[in-house]
Amino acid sequence: MAQIDAFFKLMNEQGASDLHMVSGQQPILRIRGEMERVKFKVLDNDELKAMLYEIVSEEKVKVFEETGDVDFGYEIPGLARYRGNLFMQKYGIGAVFREIPSNILGCEQLGLPQVVSQLATLPKGMVLVTGPTGSGKSTTLAAIVDQANKLRKDHILTIEDPIEFVHKSQNCIVNHREVGLHTQSFSAALRGALREDPDIIMVGEMRDLETISLAMEAAMTGHLVFGTLHTLNANKTVDRIIEIFPSSQQAQVRSTLADALKAVVSQTLFKRVDIKGRCAALEILICTPAVRNLIREGKTYQIPSAMQTGKKFGMQTLDDAIMELIKKGWISGDDAYINCIDKSKFVQFLKKPPTDFTDA
Repeated sequence: MAQIDAFFKLMNEQGASDLHMVSGQQPILRIRGEMERVKFKVLDNDELKAMLYEIVSEEKVKVFEETGDVDFGYEIPGLARYRGNLFMQKYGIGAVFREIPSNILGCEQLGLPQVVSQLATLPKGMVLVTGPTGSGKSTTLAAIVDQANKLRKDHILTIEDPIEFVHKSQNCIVNHREVGLHTQSFSAALRGALREDPDIIMVGEMRDLETISLAMEAAMTGHLVFGTLHTLNANKTVDRIIEIFPSSQQAQVRSTLADALKAVVSQTLFKRVDIKGRCAALEILICTPAVRNLIREGKTYQIPSAMQTGKKFGMQTLDDAIMELIKKGWISGDDAYINCIDKSKFVQFLKKPPTDFTDA
């Protein structure tokens, strides 16, 4: 057993989402969104480096020492998988680990709307799950892929950096590829994927123009493509994809995206005030013909209005989802105000004036 495994077991027992280990500090857990120090000695650089290098492959150590940071995966059988990042900082080595549960929660267990689980049955197109870091994008995406794995008889190919949730083949054949270990890059894996007879391709993160371009191409050639982006809501997601391309290509990209995109699920995670735990507010955009026209014509600022009028298709805005959580008594007014889009709707729930002066 590796020396660091004791911290992972503590992390699991405490229900922490992240473990921070940094030279010159005590280990720190993120529990329900808040940082809490572990009652342990301050870690010095050499001691921590030895502890971390014990669980990192020689190839990853070499990349880390050449570049100053590296992503990797680590698993404790019977406990969980961990997505790790090593980095150098002023006082020495540092690392952050995110726990990836061994058991994949389904759409029903996560309380996802029915329309989200139905995305797993789409024959082709692109579905994006977006949100800030730590908002549960990977968990939602894993639930959708799990639904497809149970209901369909297809080939599912995942491309991640590193591999997070591990899906066992059920009705589908599932193959996992890790960037840096099984392929050089997301774009290289996507180019190869088109020759590997996939029906469903899951791209862990759409980081650059080439990856986004290849994902759209795959969606347009009859594949169902799932991916994630670090954007806050549906219309900003559409804007981000278009704006990453040179201005001379943007008109063509709008047209291609309008045809390829099937749905955007944007989520924000909240700390619950009624019980210990967290819950997600989901903004859901379904690409109806009306929405496709808005994308094609560059009128993405009208997408929130289209979501308001498209509730019969399962669409909802982030503010409506947050309002529902407030009415259930699950989240605080302060959290709602900080994360909502239209601040004026949520001022009434504040116990004191807003702390963010930039919203005034």
